[in-house]
Amino acid sequence: MASDIRVRLAPSPTGKLHIGTARTALFNYLFAKKHNGSFVVRIEDTDKERSNELFTKDILEGLLWLGLGWDEGPEIGGRYGPYFQQERLETYEQLTETLLAEKKAYRCYCSTEELEQERAAQKTRGEAPKYSGRCRHLTGQAIDQFEREGRRAVIRFAVEPQIVGFKDLIRGPVEFDAGLFGDFVVVRSDGLPLFLYSNVIDDHLMQISHVLRGEDHLVNTAKQILLNEALNFLSPEYGHFPLILNPDRSKMSKRKDPVSITDDFRSRGFLPEALVNSLALLGWSSGTDRELYSLKELVDEFELERVGKSPSIFDLEKLTWMNGHYIRSLPIGEIASRAQSFINDKKLFEKTIQRPDYFLEVVALTRDRIRQLDEIEELIGYFFNPPKYEAQLLIAKKSDKKRTLLALEAAGQALKPLKQFGLDETEKTLRQAAADSQLKDGELLWAVRVALSGKDASPGCFELLDILGKEESLKRLAAARRRLSS
Repeated sequence: MASDIRVRLAPSPTGKLHIGTARTALFNYLFAKKHNGSFVVRIEDTDKERSNELFTKDILEGLLWLGLGWDEGPEIGGRYGPYFQQERLETYEQLTETLLAEKKAYRCYCSTEELEQERAAQKTRGEAPKYSGRCRHLTGQAIDQFEREGRRAVIRFAVEPQIVGFKDLIRGPVEFDAGLFGDFVVVRSDGLPLFLYSNVIDDHLMQISHVLRGEDHLVNTAKQILLNEALNFLSPEYGHFPLILNPDRSKMSKRKDPVSITDDFRSRGFLPEALVNSLALLGWSSGTDRELYSLKELVDEFELERVGKSPSIFDLEKLTWMNGHYIRSLPIGEIASRAQSFINDKKLFEKTIQRPDYFLEVVALTRDRIRQLDEIEELIGYFFNPPKYEAQLLIAKKSDKKRTLLALEAAGQALKPLKQFGLDETEKTLRQAAADSQLKDGELLWAVRVALSGKDASPGCFELLDILGKEESLKRLAAARRRLSS
């Protein structure tokens, strides 16, 4: 494949970086890096009313957090800038004037009400809605009249009946009947171009070789091929990724579903490594059963030919499992460092700072239970503060209050004289205490573990004793007896 491959991500800053755009960014990045090409980012900010600098910041920061740095674009520049469309308006205007002069585009003065009436009439007749083209051959007199009335015109591209075909790099041969489009708008009445139009110009001027995006742009591609021809531009190669669906096969919604990279994933303690790995599997497959890949390994393995045509299912449970795997693969110090920023309780945070070695021990004991870093408070809180729980939780299945009180008393009495409080000593002592009290091991160990942690699921009893130490453990056993007795 040619070495001058140039791909781009062109997000609109009308919302935060979401799963769909992130997946598109990843596949473009992998394709570029695989073939020693360039990954370009440019911002489509011609929609003044909805564009927001905060969204631009979120998109760029999200890409960097995922590890998808760009070779050209905002903040770093490049040979083919500017990389914000608002800075290219003069170029768009010049090319639009050329299209108008060559009768390949025209001004349309139809009002919103007139267009709605036209669509309603077409619907009544059972026709697919499209613009009739009635402003295409306006006389000078009619144009003067509309101008005097103060009507604002959009600019429409003149579509001639034809079949538009292209070879999609993922879907194969694709054809569209241009006669079904109608003459589509390329410039709004405020003079700003639609992305459909500005993209064509930007892709040409930036020498983009491949446009790789979601399949919801398939129809746009056919229109853009017509625009390229009208402007005497060479069309790039196109490839369209499959849609991303929920497990119930419904389309993902920005309003209802977890899709924001910042709000729904980064802020909840998902690692970028896990999210990148998960995104890669939304449509792409290595052809093996392997599921875990680093970004570098993905670059080595990625091939467009292995991107499927069928919709991909976003499985949050699988991502959560994968995230747990990546957390467990980190060094303990790295887990502690990353997790610490997710502790919102100021007092608990201060205690982890004051006792760093103890905090590392706690993280080491609980890391196999961490699936998201924002679970850290729940998992470690009872190591630093006395646990809160309902007394009934102390009673193991098939036991009762009387036997549980006996278990707590026996455990406390047996542990109190121990000089060595390690794992082996406490296990031997507690199992003997259960036998001496004619209790099942499970009855006694359950009661002790809950007394120490306040949880029905936690690290094992002996590990808790080892971390908490003798003094704190005996204190919690005594507190549990009082709670159950009251």
